[in-house]
Amino acid sequence: MNIPASFAGRSVARHGALLVGCFLSLPVLPAAGSTEQVQDQARLQAVVAFANNVLQDAADRYRPEPTPLLANGIDVFTKEQLPWHFPEGKDAVLSDFTEQQNFMRVLAALTNLTGEARYQDAAKACYAYYFAHFQDEGGLLRWGGHCAIDLKTLQPVGPLIHELKNAYPFYELMYEVNPAATVRYIKGFWNAHVYNWRTLEISRHGEYGKKISSLWDHPFDDPKPFFETKGLSFLDAGNDLIYSAAMLFEFTGDRGALLWSKRLAAQYVKARNPETKLGAYQYTRPKKTDNTTDDTITLSWFGDRANRQFGPEFGDRALEGTMLLSRLAATIYGTNALMQIQLAPSLGPDGKQLLDWTHEGLVAFAHYAYLPEKNLLRPMLTDGTDLSNFALKRNGYYGRAGTVLVPYPATPDFLLSYARAFLVTGDPALWAMARGIARANDLGEIGTTPGQGVAINLATGNDDARALFAVLDLYRQTHHADYLQLARVIGNNIVKTKFHHGYFTRFEDQIYASIDAIEPYALLALEATIQGRPEQVPYFLNGSGFFDTEYRFPDGTVRRIRDDLLYLARKSRPLATPAPRFAPKEED
Repeated sequence: MNIPASFAGRSVARHGALLVGCFLSLPVLPAAGSTEQVQDQARLQAVVAFANNVLQDAADRYRPEPTPLLANGIDVFTKEQLPWHFPEGKDAVLSDFTEQQNFMRVLAALTNLTGEARYQDAAKACYAYYFAHFQDEGGLLRWGGHCAIDLKTLQPVGPLIHELKNAYPFYELMYEVNPAATVRYIKGFWNAHVYNWRTLEISRHGEYGKKISSLWDHPFDDPKPFFETKGLSFLDAGNDLIYSAAMLFEFTGDRGALLWSKRLAAQYVKARNPETKLGAYQYTRPKKTDNTTDDTITLSWFGDRANRQFGPEFGDRALEGTMLLSRLAATIYGTNALMQIQLAPSLGPDGKQLLDWTHEGLVAFAHYAYLPEKNLLRPMLTDGTDLSNFALKRNGYYGRAGTVLVPYPATPDFLLSYARAFLVTGDPALWAMARGIARANDLGEIGTTPGQGVAINLATGNDDARALFAVLDLYRQTHHADYLQLARVIGNNIVKTKFHHGYFTRFEDQIYASIDAIEPYALLALEATIQGRPEQVPYFLNGSGFFDTEYRFPDGTVRRIRDDLLYLARKSRPLATPAPRFAPKEED
């Protein structure tokens, strides 16, 4: 059974309601020439081959009656499932379901576009199994940045702490599979990650096994920004809390969930600089409970890490919540913006406020950070202080002494958020930045306005899936044929440069492939658009998962790493033991 339009196409249809044109009223395009038709078919077949390979190679191979669970990664040459080597000598095959949520969306979309139920059935079986076997008494699932399932033993492994950062689970399908368990999960998620409801002190770390509290019935004091807390209010963790509670409201009409979702979103807005409107990645500051004179130890209980490292030069203007470096900016103006733009249409007047906050932040960032002549973004403090070419004076959380902060490229991640924001606001300042990013990323002129003055580059070598999503948004809004032509070219480039050995990898000799690659997701969005059925592919939020703990390298060295490092190994460039972090348990 296909996902009903109310779920799979819900976000696209809802998003389209705010646009001048409607995404769901696309005409069926006339028959293309033979070359174009062959290329269209080849792209779809690449995704089908990828999905089939994953369902075969990543499947449970460790018991006579296999579970529906999947390994996170595959050796594309040997078909070995990606191992994780723990320090004590144990080896595991990680099945971390937060690192498979894009693939779940790919499976659902494949069923919708091909009519083959087995793809979506496989996704549903994964959710059903997870709910049945890996949901604790407090509602949390055994997944995330510090907890995974060993596919060989079906036991949880890792630090066993619950953590999501910009993961954005496929709640629509979760709810279709098991509504009650999905509600329990979202409530358990908030219950475990809100440390103090009066102040909305949150942390990216949640404890398993907690009993559900009174949740939405807690009193709230609405504190001022940058109060001291034990938990770290990272926005990438806050994003998942905001999104989950808003989705709970959509599914059940729970007004308490919506109230706290908006309260949390508002904390980051209140922490913006009042003059520039820039920020904020955090709205609290770490409480200092210990002292150290060692500037290579960056644990949060020694105080605000930005202030420790930048304070002698910038005083209290430099806090973790006022830093605006590349990773932080990508979370604020990329993933957070996409998520809030997606939520806004379904929330009525509350959604308008969410959209207004997002709009204000994107305009501020474009004004203060963007260097259009170079397509670069300044590293900054949120008061507008430009940190370009600033050399760090001491070791710390943001790098080693002597490291020079330099402007960083405006990538298609920012193109996607700025283009989508323009399509729902019509603000020329947003479109100007989108145009500049598009030109610098080899896409040509996307127009003086969408569909007007277009001079796209059909000779582009761009193979970025996020660029493809952005161009598809423009086509769905305008029906301008040049955008669809450009989308086809980007899609063809993706297949040509990234489809290797039946998987999507950055390099042809890359050893391990992640099953959660976004390239097949983007190619299905293109195919759905060509078919005139864009609602059949779930809305792209740029979510992803990760696993982070200590790892034993072949030389016996133990380092704490994120598993995305393992996907960098190539036959021509074997994985090297990385340099140690400043602190053995440095927090992220």
